Amino acid sequence: MRLPGGVPSAHVDPFIRSQLPPRELWPRFDYGAPHLRHLPDRLNACAALLDAALEAGAGERPVFHYEGVTWTFSHLLDRVQRIARVLVEDLGLAPGERVLLRSLNTPMVAACWLAVARAGGVVVNTIGMLRARELAYILEKAQVRLALCEVSLAEDLAQAAARSPVLERIAYFTPAGDASHPDADLDRRLEAKPAGGGCVATAADDVALLSFTSGTTGNPKGAAHFHRDIVAVTECWPQVYTVGPGDVIVGSPTLAFTYGLAASLLYPLRYRVASVLVPRPTPEAILSAIERHRATSLYSVPTLYQSMLPLVGRYDLASLRKCTSAGENLRTALWEQWRAATGVRIVNGLGTTEMLTHFVSESMAVACVGSMGHAVPGYRVEILDEAGRPLPPGGRGRLAVVGPTGCRYIGEPERQRRAVQYGWNLTGDVCERDKEGYFWYVDRADDMIVSAGYNISPQEVERAVAEHPKVQACAVVGVPHEARGNVVRACVVLRDTREAGEATALEIQQHVKSVLAPYKYPREVKFLDELPRTATGKIQRYRLREI
Repeated sequence: MRLPGGVPSAHVDPFIRSQLPPRELWPRFDYGAPHLRHLPDRLNACAALLDAALEAGAGERPVFHYEGVTWTFSHLLDRVQRIARVLVEDLGLAPGERVLLRSLNTPMVAACWLAVARAGGVVVNTIGMLRARELAYILEKAQVRLALCEVSLAEDLAQAAARSPVLERIAYFTPAGDASHPDADLDRRLEAKPAGGGCVATAADDVALLSFTSGTTGNPKGAAHFHRDIVAVTECWPQVYTVGPGDVIVGSPTLAFTYGLAASLLYPLRYRVASVLVPRPTPEAILSAIERHRATSLYSVPTLYQSMLPLVGRYDLASLRKCTSAGENLRTALWEQWRAATGVRIVNGLGTTEMLTHFVSESMAVACVGSMGHAVPGYRVEILDEAGRPLPPGGRGRLAVVGPTGCRYIGEPERQRRAVQYGWNLTGDVCERDKEGYFWYVDRADDMIVSAGYNISPQEVERAVAEHPKVQACAVVGVPHEARGNVVRACVVLRDTREAGEATALEIQQHVKSVLAPYKYPREVKFLDELPRTATGKIQRYRLREI
């Protein structure tokens, strides 16, 4: 199979390529920027980032700090080479096959990510909070035969495997590679393998990553990214939010999110710096990590900045030189409070799962507090009207972007048509641009609820609430919240209205937590006699937000 770059694919398993949208539904791609022209048509992301770091002499530098353990670049390469051998020699991985990863932020999941890419497989990222039925959907959607899972997160994946017979094999690992753990078969297998071995010579346009993102209709969408995309993003946003010698990065987002993947793995590899992996990023854990490891750069979300504010005086944060925020809109008041407490400016920006990382960002100087800044070098960003025409300054419309990355949903042509129009990637955000060229966030254009940096589908939560035996009908909306941006509100009609009250609300909340990732549960439950509807029967969601 010859790919658009002109070289044959290295994939033996053709499934993932067959699931990409038709080429006429792809967005435009632009590699014309000077910092992107060097990317070849044959490229393996592991070789371009990790092997290149060793060749540049970074072998003995630290790459990961994790709970008292430090890995060097050399040790990471050793682990990656051995895991790749296990994948191919013991588990039969063929190039193009999908491998699901399930873990908190640990050195071993980073090594597994790179090993899958090295062996020519396709990483399927999942967050540790997903429940069995969410995992089962992903397994079926991506036709995943192999999974690598942190031992502590085994239960839900085992339940998902029972629902999804396509998953044939799960190999378990510990956070830093403890071969003595009785359940860590991957750790034992890799210790029995020799180091060494090169990367599969993948095409730059071979799929390397599937990252699943929430959709407004409930089921997550699988966004496909090529090896070329993985490397390209390391050349773009770091030109704005810099990564340089002596940096120590700490981030709250999970590696399973593209924001966390870039911050804690891709950028450190590309710029030969260390990152601190925090498995459970509570405010205390992040602040302690900054103090302990003298971190210089913090990647986080507004909700966590808000939660850290009352605690910053208890920690030595003198090493911290720069901070960045994404995932939800950063309020000006929070920016000012953080700077007053720490002396550090937060650099606001926007990226999406579909685009892989940031395409709009403020400068390091943060010259226009409250804005999202300008287009990241390599990307073109516009505000479009409904006909796809750029709007003049001051006009509110759909945020659209073109650059070296873009949206490619697997097996979802209708969703692809909505996400890509006139060659532009449409993010689902309503924004405006001022006369100085700064972009300003206004609102979501769809029903997606963005809470504490997480995208939450109201329809998915509605289905979960409706399963509760006491519920007759429900509708879910997002409502503003000072700390989290928005929270999920479930408006519920009970079969027996006499059961309305705190006890039933708690039952509903616990039920949702048991079947969906906990961050999706409704923090507010409102009981109604009936849901407000239009004359044609449509739920009036704006009225539910006003209750």
